[in-house]
Amino acid sequence: MQMRGIATGKERGSAKDFKATLFKLIKYMGAYKFMLIAVIVFSIASTVFTIIGPSILGTITTKIYEGVMLMAQGAGGIDFEAIIKTAVLLIGIYLLSALFLYLQGFVMSSVSMKVTYNLRRDISDKISRLPLSYFDRKNFGEVLSLITNDVDAITNSLNQSFTQIISSVVTIVGVFIMMLLISPVMALVTLLIIPLSTFVMMLVVKRSQKYFMAQQKYLGHVNGHIEEMYSSHTVVKAFGAEKKAVGEFDKLNGELYASAWKSQFLSGLMHPIMMFIGNLGYVAAAIMGGYFAITGQITVGNIQAFIQYVRSFTMPISQVANISNIIQQTVAAAERVFEFLEEEEEAADDADPADVSKVSGSVSFEDVRFGYRSDKIIINGFTSKVKKGQKVAIVGPTGAGKTTVVKLLMRFYELNGGAILIDGEDITKFRRKDLRAQFAMVTQEPWLYSTSVRENIRYGRLTATDEEVENAAKAAQAHHFIMTLPNGYDTELNEESSNVSQGQKQLLTIARAVLADPKILILDEATSSVDTRTEALIQKAMDNLMKGRTSFIIAHRLSTIRDADVILVMNDGDIVEQGTHEELLSKKGFYYELYSAQFAGDDTAA
Repeated sequence: MQMRGIATGKERGSAKDFKATLFKLIKYMGAYKFMLIAVIVFSIASTVFTIIGPSILGTITTKIYEGVMLMAQGAGGIDFEAIIKTAVLLIGIYLLSALFLYLQGFVMSSVSMKVTYNLRRDISDKISRLPLSYFDRKNFGEVLSLITNDVDAITNSLNQSFTQIISSVVTIVGVFIMMLLISPVMALVTLLIIPLSTFVMMLVVKRSQKYFMAQQKYLGHVNGHIEEMYSSHTVVKAFGAEKKAVGEFDKLNGELYASAWKSQFLSGLMHPIMMFIGNLGYVAAAIMGGYFAITGQITVGNIQAFIQYVRSFTMPISQVANISNIIQQTVAAAERVFEFLEEEEEAADDADPADVSKVSGSVSFEDVRFGYRSDKIIINGFTSKVKKGQKVAIVGPTGAGKTTVVKLLMRFYELNGGAILIDGEDITKFRRKDLRAQFAMVTQEPWLYSTSVRENIRYGRLTATDEEVENAAKAAQAHHFIMTLPNGYDTELNEESSNVSQGQKQLLTIARAVLADPKILILDEATSSVDTRTEALIQKAMDNLMKGRTSFIIAHRLSTIRDADVILVMNDGDIVEQGTHEELLSKKGFYYELYSAQFAGDDTAA
C-alpha cells in the first residue's frame, strides 16, 4: 500500500527551528509559572545544601588529621565531641537537601502531567477542527503517533531535564564559589573545563539534532504503516501482499534504525568525552592541591573538599551534556506537535448563524463547483432543486462525483464556487454542528464501536431512552435479530464488530439514523455489500426511515431507485440527465445505457 507523508532525503537532513520551538514549549508551560517558580526554589535550596556538605565534611577531615598529628606528637588527641556535632549538622543538611529534592520532584511531576494532559486535549480538540482535506493527506497512524510517542517524549523530558538543568546550573555556580573560597588559583585552573566542555557540547548537538528530528519523523511513519496494515490485514492476506507489506515496513524501520542509531551514537559520545575532560580537571586539582598542602597554603581537609568540588563541578557539566540529548529529542517531538496544532483549521462559523429550528428539508444546488485541489475541479456547475420530502437518487459511473456531492451538502469541504441552500439559506450561514444535526447518513461501510448494541444505536441521539432505542430498532427491522444475540441489546460488540454480520451492522446503523430523526437523509450505497434477502430487509427499513424526509440515495443497483421522485444522472462532475425512472428510460440517453448495461451483466458500467 502506498504510504502518505513519507519524508524525502532532503527533508530528513534539513535542520528545524530549534530555538523557536523551545520558546513555544516554554510559553506553553507558562500557565504553571508559579508551580515552576516553586520547583526552581526547591531545586536551588536542595542544591545549595548539597554544595555546603563537602565544606563541612572537610572540617571533619581537618580535625581528624590535626588530632592524629597531635597524638603522634604526644600533645593531645582527636576532638570527637566537635566531630560528632559537625557530623550531626552535616546529616541535618543532607536531610534538608533530600526534602527539598523530594518537593521539587513532586511539584515537577504534577506540572509535567498537566502539560501532557493539556497537549493531548489540545490535539484532540484540534482534530475536530481540522478540515477533512488534512486527513486526505495524512494517515491515522501519524496523528496517533503525535498523541502517544511525541507527547510522551515531551513528558519524560520535562520530568528528567527541567529540574536537572536548574540544579546543574546552581551546582556549577555554587561549587565554583566554594572552590574560590578554598583556592582562587586552583579554581581558575578548574574553570578552563567549561569552554572546552561547551565547545564539545555544541559540536555534538549541531551534528546530532537532524538525526533526532528524523528519528521522531520515522517513528510516526512506522506507526502509521503498522496501523494501516493492521486495519486492512484481511485485504493484505486476501491478495497475498504480506511480502510487500513486510518489505515496506523493513524500509521504514530501516530508516528509523539508521536515524536512531546515528542520533544515539553521536549523543552517546557526549558522556565519555565529558568524563575525560572532567578527569583532566580532577588530576590538575590533585597535583596542585598536594603541592599547596606541602607548602602549607591549604589544609588537608580543604584538599579533600576541593577534590570533591571538582567532581561536583564536572558532574553537572556532564549532566547538561546528557540532558542536551534529551532536549533535542523533546524539541523534535514538540516541533511535530506544534506544527500539527498550527495546521489551518476549518473556516470559522458565521458570527450570526441562521436558525435551524424551521428547517424543513428543501435543498438547492446553484452552479456548484468543487475540487479536492483548487487546480483540479471535479464538480462543474452542479445545479438542481430538491423539494421537501422528495426521494432523490444520484447515479452514475465510478468517479462521477456522487459521494462528493453529499459531502459538500454536509459541508465536509468548502466549495470553490456556487452555493448550496437549505430552505433558501446558504449552508455557510449555519453553524456546522447545527447543520449536520439536520442530517443522518447511512454509508456502504457501517461504522460501529466497541460497546453494547444499545449504545451503538443511542449514538444517533445520546439523550434517547431505552424505550426509544428499542422503537428505533423495530422501525429499522433490527429488533428481531438483536433479541437473538446472547445478551440482547446489552450484547457487547468486539473491536471490529465481527460478532454480527455485515447486514446486521447495516440494520444497526439504520436504527441509529431512525433515532436521530433527521430532516434530511443520505443513503450512500447502503445495500451494495449484502445479499438479496438482507437487501430486501434493509430496503424495508430504509423505506420506513425515508417517510416524510428529504432523502438522497446514492446507488449502483439501479433497480433499487425506480420509485425515486427524481434521478440525477452524473458523469464527470456534471448532471447530464435528470427525471423519473420512466422519463430517463424513454430518452434512451446516458441513464438508459447504464440501466441496459447493468441488466446485461456488465457491472462495470454501473
